[in-house]
Amino acid sequence: MDLQQETRLIPQIRGLHEISSRYDVIFCDIWGVVHNGVAAFPTASAALSAFRRSGGTVVLITNAPRPSAPVQRQLLRLGVSAEAFDAIATSGDVTVERIKEHIDEPLLHIGPSRDLSLFEAAAEAAGRPPRRVALDEARYAVCTGLRDDVNETVADYEVELRDMAGRGLTMICANPDIVIHRGEQLIYCAGAVARKYEETGGLVVYAGKPHAPIYRRATALAEKTRGAPVRRERILAIGDGMNTDIAGAVGAGVDALFVTHGIHRDALHGESSGAFADPDKLHRLCEAWRLWPIAAIGALQD
Repeated sequence: MDLQQETRLIPQIRGLHEISSRYDVIFCDIWGVVHNGVAAFPTASAALSAFRRSGGTVVLITNAPRPSAPVQRQLLRLGVSAEAFDAIATSGDVTVERIKEHIDEPLLHIGPSRDLSLFEAAAEAAGRPPRRVALDEARYAVCTGLRDDVNETVADYEVELRDMAGRGLTMICANPDIVIHRGEQLIYCAGAVARKYEETGGLVVYAGKPHAPIYRRATALAEKTRGAPVRRERILAIGDGMNTDIAGAVGAGVDALFVTHGIHRDALHGESSGAFADPDKLHRLCEAWRLWPIAAIGALQD
């Protein structure tokens, strides 16, 4: 990551083409950049497709707590172009490998039923299914989110988390995101539960961004697609989350392009729908996080 000096403003660009020639590979966040959970952003698909036509490789990298196959099906249903990406690396893929390592240990699942494909993938990978049990039988926990993320909050889990911590259970967090926008609604994710568990004294192992395993997986997928090693300075990470996408890029040693009309849009744009964030607000946000992307863009477009 080419860290900017704190006295410099983050350059804001209108289109990906302004910087894309510097890179061979893009690691692109999905939720908030490519779609909002309800519909795809056509300009994002067009920008990534144009990058691929120029010879680039795109790996979508997401904290979705499901394997890449169902995530890909969801993307296509939402209207994301199949021409916009070469491969997908999910937090769920990394979690499957973690479960496989502990396949004979009974686990507690915290999360909605829509994430059960995670355990089906683990069964396929290990050759036998993991055993999901109640808390009093569990040896560890896998958190994919709130069981009812529309009506529940993290406060609903405080008693359960205290009991887990008292039993010394390790939690595998399959989605380190704290919150996301589903359309206009703000939804708590597994990362919020994991953070509360750590505050309770519990041990958490994180599968997705900003942690290293998902970036290793994304790099391996890019190199498989290109048939050659990829230098870190030729990789650009695109995302809208400071604590996941931008922090993850810094940790992986790659450049980052920050999408400002994402999770931080209220802080950066307020009521404005303009392409550019308020420069002072953008600078203060980066300064607060001590993270400095090479550039910012309102929404991903070519």
